[in-house]
Amino acid sequence: MASVGVSVGRQEKDTLQPPTEPPLPEMKPLPPPQPLPPVSTPLRPPSPAGVKAEENCSFLPLVHNIIKCMDKDSPDVHQDLNALKTKFQEMRKVVSAMPGIHLSPERQQQQLHRLREQVRTKNELL
Repeated sequence: MASVGVSVGRQEKDTLQPPTEPPLPEMKPLPPPQPLPPVSTPLRPPSPAGVKAEENCSFLPLVHNIIKCMDKDSPDVHQDLNALKTKFQEMRKVVSAMPGIHLSPERQQQQLHRLREQVRTKNELL
């Protein structure tokens, strides 16, 4: 009988207790991006290389979708990863088409100071 009590006690010790981790906070989906209010055309600077001013440059919704798919073990992960890759490629094209991107940072700073001086001078004349 003593051996039965030892094995029962040992079984109680050998059982694994579930980890006591706090539950993860529930994630709310991100709201869709709000469209920009219409601005009169003369005030808007010309867009470089035909880039739309309202173009969405955020990677966060794509990354959020990828994480959701990975949590659900969804087969759509590859589709979302390809969408993120495509977005990176599009943004590389946009950045490479920006005016002055070929200039060194020092030259860009010089140009920025020169343009600020021009704005200051124009404001003084008005």
